[in-house]
Amino acid sequence: MFISEDQLHLLRGKSVYLEFLKQEHREQLRSLARDERLWEFTKTLLITDSFDHQFNKYFDDALAFAARGDQAFAILETGTRRPIGMTRAYDVDFRVKKVTIGHTWYVPEVWGRAHNKECKLLLLRYIFDTLGFERTDFKVAGENLRSQRAVEKIGGVKEGVLRRFAMRNDGTPADTVYFSILGNEWPERRQRLQAMVDAL
Repeated sequence: MFISEDQLHLLRGKSVYLEFLKQEHREQLRSLARDERLWEFTKTLLITDSFDHQFNKYFDDALAFAARGDQAFAILETGTRRPIGMTRAYDVDFRVKKVTIGHTWYVPEVWGRAHNKECKLLLLRYIFDTLGFERTDFKVAGENLRSQRAVEKIGGVKEGVLRRFAMRNDGTPADTVYFSILGNEWPERRQRLQAMVDAL
């Protein structure tokens, strides 16, 4: 497993903390996810009559990650203790020492604030400083320029675009943009990211 229960305290910060995704988060996150702005580019969920069915499948798939050695998290706001989004660490490879961070979303009210930056800082510190991994990937929808800028801002290096790499749930093809941070780049990125979090 990516992280154990006794290490979960390492994913707690001033603005956000991460909890293992559990059934108790389902209804609160379902309510938050019913916002078209979250899925504008990915179309992961479509706000239609079948939304509840779509969300249940999406949530159940996230819960199943742990059985494969990956991990899904609910992101909670430290002050209010309310869920504000989700994220996953997946394709964990302990031999190659790499992992992908993705399937991340937040309620729009926290976009541009400290929450995403601190969430990434907590995860990346754990990945590089605790696990000693050598690579973290980020895969971003080709049309989602806001998320691409956010990954670049925390130090992600754009590696390329996989054209028409995915098919969205509305039936349209999508490009996927790959970013990464490597272990030898992390000390500088950590200092930069910590400074951004401290300034917010």
